[in-house]
Amino acid sequence: MVDVSQKENSERMARARAEVKMKPETLQAIKSGGVKKGDVLSVAQVAGVMGAKKTPDLIPMCHPLLLSSVDIDFEFDDLNSRIIIYSQVKNNGQTGVEMEAITAATIAALTIYDMGKALDRWMEIGGIRLVEKSGGKSGHLLKDEGESSRQVGSLYSICISPERGQLKREVFQVNVISDYGIENDGHAGPWGRQVTCLNRASVLKANEEHGLDAGPGDFAENLLIDGIDFKQIQVGSRLKLGDSVILEVSQIGKEDHPSVVTRTLGVTLLPYEGLFCRVIQGGKIKKADRVEVI
Repeated sequence: MVDVSQKENSERMARARAEVKMKPETLQAIKSGGVKKGDVLSVAQVAGVMGAKKTPDLIPMCHPLLLSSVDIDFEFDDLNSRIIIYSQVKNNGQTGVEMEAITAATIAALTIYDMGKALDRWMEIGGIRLVEKSGGKSGHLLKDEGESSRQVGSLYSICISPERGQLKREVFQVNVISDYGIENDGHAGPWGRQVTCLNRASVLKANEEHGLDAGPGDFAENLLIDGIDFKQIQVGSRLKLGDSVILEVSQIGKEDHPSVVTRTLGVTLLPYEGLFCRVIQGGKIKKADRVEVI
């Protein structure tokens, strides 16, 4: 088993799905309660909850976890003659609950088969996969139907300053201009570093390690982002902010030289892990807007 003793506890959530395809008449029998063994979905729901709890007994290298909640939901797809199963598992711990969510959906699917096999022995179980997870180092990941997994977070703060070489002040909303930057910010202009981004987790870590109380704008960043793992971002990656703004990462880190940040705080972050971006598409953004790696 992986040693997770050094990891910090965090709120974790995972959603998974599975599906059971069957004859149309089997689907109707389940919907109408016409299966002799009993209420198919009620039994499958309980089985899914039990499956999440029993995951470490079934999967050898899974850690036993104290689960906060397990929810199982069902969707009837009459057009494709199938039942889609959705599971959601939560906990507060040192490791994620993805396997518990996947196991819950799978056990619920197997139970539907067991309950209905007298009517339809050729039911098919498939489409088993993780749909969404949050918490831990990788932050929030979401997989839409037919799309690849992507990171999703939020704008913790937006900050501007009238000139370069200044700490920035927080504002609630700004106008972002294509190929220019944030309106009324000193770093905006026709160059490659129009908008600067920092990971909020890095600011919290610096505060803890150096005894600081740094807040939004104190590291001279424009955007403080929550829930995104910056280590997975590369030059050329794009971030979508709110409904329309798109940034493209043009540079990660920069030359470190004496600055107002180091003179004020004694430590700096942007030269080592800041994302410097060009504005591909403009628009308005506000505090708490969704941030997505696209």
